[in-house]
Amino acid sequence: MKPVPVRNLTRSYKKLKSRIRKRLSEFRAVYKTEEENIFAELCFCILTANANALMCDKAIAELKREGLLVRGAAHQIKPKLRGRVRFHNKKTEFIIRARDLLTKSGCLEVKKHLNRAEIITTRDWLVENIKGYGFKEASHFLRNIGFGQDIAILDRHILKNLKKYGVIRTIPDSVGSRTVYLAIEDRMRDFSKRIGIPMEDLDLLFWSLQTGFIFK
Repeated sequence: MKPVPVRNLTRSYKKLKSRIRKRLSEFRAVYKTEEENIFAELCFCILTANANALMCDKAIAELKREGLLVRGAAHQIKPKLRGRVRFHNKKTEFIIRARDLLTKSGCLEVKKHLNRAEIITTRDWLVENIKGYGFKEASHFLRNIGFGQDIAILDRHILKNLKKYGVIRTIPDSVGSRTVYLAIEDRMRDFSKRIGIPMEDLDLLFWSLQTGFIFK
């Protein structure tokens, strides 16, 4: 199948650019707020693996509202995830493990592990230390707090569009390995530069064209 002409993509970007830029500015604002909001985004990206993002967002909002994200025990968190996300038992465990790792003297300290200037190293740290994170989930989290300028969230929506526009020939069975992920990310980065659409904009553009709305 021949790649779709890039002009179709650039035309769509012109229509959606203002909405995309507004959403990205909202992501950047999250990092300037309290640690709990940063941690909430980290947990949201734990939940999104093999799950509906809207349902995950509702679950996180409820956990925050009831004070369970920071202080809740496993038996309190699990019911909020049941029926909303797959593998809710495991993901409850992952949230608590992440919270334990990122809490010192009773206070969350997520920001101290994040370095915008060393984004690849930061992502590697997240993959190595946050249970339930692969490169996709770590990239998603970083984008959702405004650190996504030069990284890609290689979920099925993005991969499908990369193939559609001829950036990759085939969609790999898995992008779990660092080598495969970085190779496709490099191709997307080159494509982004060639067509003049920033990486973080391109991600939301692909997502919105695939799903019909701009979310996170």
